[in-house]
Amino acid sequence: MSVVADRERHVSAAVPGRLLGWSREDFVAGLLVALLCAFLLMSIALPLWALLSKSFLNARGEFVGLANYAAYFANPILVDSLFNSLFIAALSTVIVIPMAFTYAYALTRSCMPAKPFFYALALLPLFAPSLMSALSLVYIFGNQGFLRALLFGNTIYGPIGIVIAQVTYTFPHAVLILVTALGLSDGRLYEVADALGTSKRRVFWTVTLPGAQYGLISASFVVFTLVITDFGIPKVIGGQYNVLATDVYRAVVGQQNFEMGAVVGMILLVPAVLAFLVDRVVNRRQVALLSARAVPYQPSPRTSRDAGFVAYCVIVGFLVAAALGVAVWASFIQYWPYNLTLTTANYNFPRFEPAGWSPYFTSVKMALLASIIGTAVIFTGAYLIEKTKAFPLARGLAHFLAMLPVAVPGLVLGLGYVFFFNAPWNPLNVFYATLTILVVNTITHFFTVSHITALTALKQIDKEFEAVSASLKVPFWNTYRRVTVPICLPAILDIAVYLFINAMTTVSAVIFLYGAHTKLASISIVHMDESGFIAGAAAMATMIVMTAIGVKVLHILLDRFLLGRFQAWRKR
Repeated sequence: MSVVADRERHVSAAVPGRLLGWSREDFVAGLLVALLCAFLLMSIALPLWALLSKSFLNARGEFVGLANYAAYFANPILVDSLFNSLFIAALSTVIVIPMAFTYAYALTRSCMPAKPFFYALALLPLFAPSLMSALSLVYIFGNQGFLRALLFGNTIYGPIGIVIAQVTYTFPHAVLILVTALGLSDGRLYEVADALGTSKRRVFWTVTLPGAQYGLISASFVVFTLVITDFGIPKVIGGQYNVLATDVYRAVVGQQNFEMGAVVGMILLVPAVLAFLVDRVVNRRQVALLSARAVPYQPSPRTSRDAGFVAYCVIVGFLVAAALGVAVWASFIQYWPYNLTLTTANYNFPRFEPAGWSPYFTSVKMALLASIIGTAVIFTGAYLIEKTKAFPLARGLAHFLAMLPVAVPGLVLGLGYVFFFNAPWNPLNVFYATLTILVVNTITHFFTVSHITALTALKQIDKEFEAVSASLKVPFWNTYRRVTVPICLPAILDIAVYLFINAMTTVSAVIFLYGAHTKLASISIVHMDESGFIAGAAAMATMIVMTAIGVKVLHILLDRFLLGRFQAWRKR
């Protein structure tokens, strides 16, 4: 007995958590949750605090209160930028939402053919940097554009070009949300309406639209936030039309006025946060659209209606594809518009970019690291929050911090990184302008959507798995490795691909963070466009699109392989 007692004392002393009355699992889980909180505090909370505090300081680091904000609103040019941003965002939202709703309605409430094709066509802009649509508009309606006469003497460089490009850029985001909103509907409501002889128009206004109202509200706020915080499109095609995003870039990079840049960044944060908060409040009021007795809605064929939707989707899908296709085509043109001979000379990037092909390979490397590391951190963090019981307050804090990045524009987050990681007093400043800071920034920027995806997958797993493991004295990390990860492999793969594609296409979040040896492909596009090498910029954008689409195709193939080999239990 004494030998057993000595052994128990030795094991207890070897595990620090036992000294506090914790089990070994609680100690490990608590330690991992603490590390997750530390990472989120460092990568999101502290940079935002640095940005906020910078807006109350002068150039000498002295506290000046609201003097910087007063100076901002006293400058009529800067105030005009604020109203310009609000106008562009509102107008783009008003245009995009009806277009996307009609497109999503055609995909979900009609019997039109080739639905997967049209759905894929609508999502094409997701695989490109936002500024690629602006590059296409330059080729179409610019000073040498082949359709510039359609503008009737107006210029594409300004609000007209920004709105058109933003509509193309945000259209797939709205379609994704509205397809989901319209895809859930109780067919019994429509059967009752038909039995009562209710007109199709009244059914639409009293059944269909109310059922999709929360999706419409969410899509509206997403589009508004994306437009008001986007940097790439106004930078390429904005001309002399100033918006908040270009004001931040001009203040920090052009004028080295970091205090005013911080003020504009905080102002840019306000509409994004308000949109997020209103969206959260509205979603809390949402009620379930499908009950246990619900019958899935199946649209019935109607020749005239389906033909009309096909025509609409062909037109809109063509315009969306043209927003990318023209830039791809132009990247192979000898000299636009005078010599349309096909060539690959525009892909000889050393002609336009001092770093040559290096930005592209740096982007691929950064995207791979962000995908691998980010997926591991995000999914493991979601597991700790959802499935473990240690440190309830710390888990709550981690969940709050994980939800925060969705309300923070990329440009604001990048500016916060400048003030926090580049501060002389911060020992982490050795990582500034390195690949490490770019990876951390990218993971943080796209943390929330990935976190929600992971939580959704984990909530579908019954808690009995953990209960059985606990009763059998199996550590939670074994359950995580042998049960949770195999079950959630499709979701894990979705997160990895989401992070990779967004890492390849992001512009605003990393515009302030690259160094001489860490310039990314998206940043190279901005610089080539500034230098007048628009063909080279289009070629680099095309490389990003091809890479992103290639990864998505690989994802589809790998997903089928994983479902066939490791997800056989899903088949009946």
